[in-house]
Amino acid sequence: MERQEIGHVTHYFGKIGVAILQLDSPLDVGDRLAIVGATTDLEQVVKSMQVEHQNIDHAEAGDQVGLKVKDKVREGDTVYKLV
Repeated sequence: MERQEIGHVTHYFGKIGVAILQLDSPLDVGDRLAIVGATTDLEQVVKSMQVEHQNIDHAEAGDQVGLKVKDKVREGDTVYKLV
C-alpha cells in the first residue's frame, strides 16, 4: 500500500484514547490510516471522527478532527492515508 501524508497529531487524550489531527488533505470515514512517529507505528480504519463534538463523515484540508485511536499516539506523529 502507498502512503500519502495527510497531517499530524496535535494532541492526544490518553484517558479516552482520542487523537486530535491537523489535516493537510481530506479524510473520510472508512479510510485506512497509519500514524507513525519515533515510538509510534499504528494502522487502523477510520470508524468515526468528530469536529467540535459533532460526528462527521468527511473532513477537509485545514480541519482539526478528533479520532478514536486503538493505541497511544504522540504529538507530532505523522498521519498517512494508505491507498
